Amino acid sequence: MRLSKIIIFAFALTIASCGNTEKKKETTQLAENTGTESSFKYWSWMSVGRKKSDSAYTAHFKKLKSNGFDAVLLNTGADPKLLRRLTPIATKEGLEVHAWMFTTNRPGDSIAQQHPEWYQVSRSGKSCFIKEERPYVGYYQWLSPSHPDARKHILSLVEGLAEVEGVASVHLDYIRYPDVYLPIGLLPKYGLKQEEELADYDFDYSDASVEKFMALHHKDPREMENPAIDIEWKNFRLNEIKTLVDEAYEVVHKHDKKLSAAVFPYPEMADHMVRQRWDKWKIDMVLPMIYYNFYNEELDWIGYATKQGVQDLEGKTTELHTGLFTPKLSNPDLKEAIQLAKDNGAKGVAFFDDYSMTDEQFEIIKASKKE
Repeated sequence: MRLSKIIIFAFALTIASCGNTEKKKETTQLAENTGTESSFKYWSWMSVGRKKSDSAYTAHFKKLKSNGFDAVLLNTGADPKLLRRLTPIATKEGLEVHAWMFTTNRPGDSIAQQHPEWYQVSRSGKSCFIKEERPYVGYYQWLSPSHPDARKHILSLVEGLAEVEGVASVHLDYIRYPDVYLPIGLLPKYGLKQEEELADYDFDYSDASVEKFMALHHKDPREMENPAIDIEWKNFRLNEIKTLVDEAYEVVHKHDKKLSAAVFPYPEMADHMVRQRWDKWKIDMVLPMIYYNFYNEELDWIGYATKQGVQDLEGKTTELHTGLFTPKLSNPDLKEAIQLAKDNGAKGVAFFDDYSMTDEQFEIIKASKKE
């Protein structure tokens, strides 16, 4: 009887072992199919269009997957139809799909352009609706998050993308105000010195924004001698972006999707430069664009900015994935930049952009996946 029990027990162990082996195989296969074989995620920002064939996109997605990428951020111009076409192609190749959209900056938005009152206005009275009055570049067409109809329009675009089957997150870009201060490395391009908040680059003095602020604080920012030092006026604009993000979070989660965003390098800098305090947002993932050369910083600044963002998110469930600008990275610097992100607490690295990457850069990324 005792011998029989031993035999039965040994047989049961064998069956359990076989079952575990099969489960491991299934888990490995699942990871391979979904691009999650590594806990450190590699992303690619890429703009897409209707003219390229499905087979061309398939080839590109295969190339990304074979070189260690896990996810693609697809800029379809907030077009859910194009997103529906490309999502199954990318997911079939084992890539997560994230729907990348321009948020408060809406260049070429045909619906918004029918409503001049939706647009942000500078302290000097210039409107982002008027081409000749836009700050820096012609595609800076910023909607006011304070205008209820502009906000409703933005959220409708978010929902349209969130409804697409197979999408992992809606990814908010340009979720901020226009640059109060440009990155220092870009100032010579525009022949500018920005040592204070200049009236042409200080937004939003639109009627919708001012009226909403006055209802809360009973003072008019257009009449302030130095609005830059009024903390309520600054905080009002930070909160306008925050509440827009928080509303978008509710929209996407209603559709069982996540919310992610491209943001400035770390919260204190983002606050100072573009009225964007992203550590206070309700959001699942942030991808700070730590393009160190734009700020005349050295390579190790990638580690500093990554660590600062991670520390600011401490106690939150929000993940941070470091954004890298590959055209300005040499091969040795690309390898070190990835390691700096890993060493300083990032959950992954997002690259912009893979269309301009060299074969050597792809090989570095692929090799770093195994390290």
